[in-house]
Amino acid sequence: MKKIPKISINAPVVIIFVGLMLAATLLGQLTGGTVTRLLFQTYHSSLLSPLTYVRFFTYVLGHDGWSHFMGNAVYILLLGPMLEEKYGSAALVKVILITALVTSVINYIFFPGVAMCGASGVVFAFIIMTSFTGFKAGEIPLTFLLITVIFIGQQIVDGIFVKDNVSQLSHILGGVVGALMGYNWNKK
Repeated sequence: MKKIPKISINAPVVIIFVGLMLAATLLGQLTGGTVTRLLFQTYHSSLLSPLTYVRFFTYVLGHDGWSHFMGNAVYILLLGPMLEEKYGSAALVKVILITALVTSVINYIFFPGVAMCGASGVVFAFIIMTSFTGFKAGEIPLTFLLITVIFIGQQIVDGIFVKDNVSQLSHILGGVVGALMGYNWNKK
């Protein structure tokens, strides 16, 4: 008789992060967006409000609907386990937190009329970091160059010509964070 394989938790940070995204998105949907605006969306609000600083990090958990959530969750579940295995859980938490902080502070300073939610910046940090997984000292992976050129090119074109609610800046900044962290961790 064959033994049923047990389910292993191979990437706890990724699983917890996606679980928190799911909970935040569900709460947002159940409250008609009220919880999303209060806790899971970053926007130009008073620096005297403690929630402003909380939202600098928590906005990556909230999503503007199920298709937005699903798009980000699939990429995080696809790329995250490989990155968590290579760099470790603590490193992945750093990537998520640094990406959230950098993108939200830049958005706060330079785009005061723009609200942001979602983990797209984290997704693009993961995409760029993934291209460094085969990195060797003294070399720059061709996949990194190709992904970077295609990715940045697409974001610039979309930022200029496509009028939607997508923050191309958060994608680009997430990619920069992923590139810097991926390069620094792999050159050692």
